[in-house]
Amino acid sequence: MSTPEKTRGFSHEKIETNNFLMIVLILLVVAVGGLVEIVPLFFQKSTTEAVQGVKPYTALQLTGRDIYVREGCYNCHSQMIRPFRAETLRYGHYSVAGEFVYDRPFQWGSKRTGPDLHRVGGKYSDEWHRIHLNNPRDVVPESNMPAYPWLEKTVLDPADIQPKLRALRRVGVPYTDDEVNKAPADIKGKSEMDALVAYLQGMGLALK
Repeated sequence: MSTPEKTRGFSHEKIETNNFLMIVLILLVVAVGGLVEIVPLFFQKSTTEAVQGVKPYTALQLTGRDIYVREGCYNCHSQMIRPFRAETLRYGHYSVAGEFVYDRPFQWGSKRTGPDLHRVGGKYSDEWHRIHLNNPRDVVPESNMPAYPWLEKTVLDPADIQPKLRALRRVGVPYTDDEVNKAPADIKGKSEMDALVAYLQGMGLALK
């Protein structure tokens, strides 16, 4: 008759020597652990409700955000300020989930070849941003950021914006019919530079 020690040893040995069983059990443990960590967040107001002052992006800001993603700005600039003294002294109030409830997807990131941009809104003038995007070294001589001169020359297509707003409305962003209808006129004649600057100037204004 097997002792409890031998039974446990045999079971453990069986798991360790069976690759398929080991993989299945590892995936099961990771899945359960992930669900335990993630599911509660869907029911916390701090992660599902916008903080006071946060509003859905305007048509111009939303277009600028798409350009920000398209040009890979998130590869060098984080939008997540960690809750550490060194971070908040340099960048301002740490990031909270309620600031990003209208982002699909959010752009927190982790790499900082350049500075964090989450609290950049209102820090510089529109003209400063235009100069910086056209040739970063004109305002930051040590910058290794590439220039984006074509943004000023590329005019936005108003036909692109309404499908984006309607898609976001389906996933919970509270755009009204009036906002959707006016969106093409709001971006008509604007350049990609205008849109990207509008997006940058709207970053992180809710919490200071």
